[in-house]
Amino acid sequence: MLAIFFQTYLKMFFILTPFFAISAFISLTQEMSPAERRKTALKVTLAVIIISVVLYLYGRYIFELFGITLDAFRIGAGAVLFLSALNMVSGAGKNFEAGKEDDDIAVVPLAMPIIVGPGTIGALLVMGSTVSGYSDMILACSAVVAAVLTVGILLFVSSGLKRLLGRRGLNIMSRLTGLFVASIAAQIFFTGLRNFMLN
Repeated sequence: MLAIFFQTYLKMFFILTPFFAISAFISLTQEMSPAERRKTALKVTLAVIIISVVLYLYGRYIFELFGITLDAFRIGAGAVLFLSALNMVSGAGKNFEAGKEDDDIAVVPLAMPIIVGPGTIGALLVMGSTVSGYSDMILACSAVVAAVLTVGILLFVSSGLKRLLGRRGLNIMSRLTGLFVASIAAQIFFTGLRNFMLN
């Protein structure tokens, strides 16, 4: 039981690309006051929790609605997630314009598509569809929420992390995260490919 929690937690933590999210958060909120920045971090965290849990719980119904097999989606999601990871590893990040105090940037673009992008959406749908049983589903959802809360805490203390690590340190951590995401993406892709070839 605990193995499911920790496996899901670690996968979700890296898939949410926390250090890339921190860099984007700092860039977009640099014109805000500390209070506004903390309020935005809280909004982002709540939005990502809602989006992630909904995708995780109802992914299988999306497959049924469109008649998509899980393995076909694994291949597509793995490829998209791998491309996102390559962008992180190569440092080909986007330049974000700073938001102003009256801009509500918490849901768009911070929660989606910066933190929950196409690759993350695909991974959530695949991971949610492979869990069976209510107890495992509740445990896995708890792990997803815990991972998002961890990222939210990092956003909340992002100013301190920037002073501690510096811009270069954040970029290095973002690239290391990209390597882990690439490994997860490859696993999703090759699992789908193997099952697709066997069927």
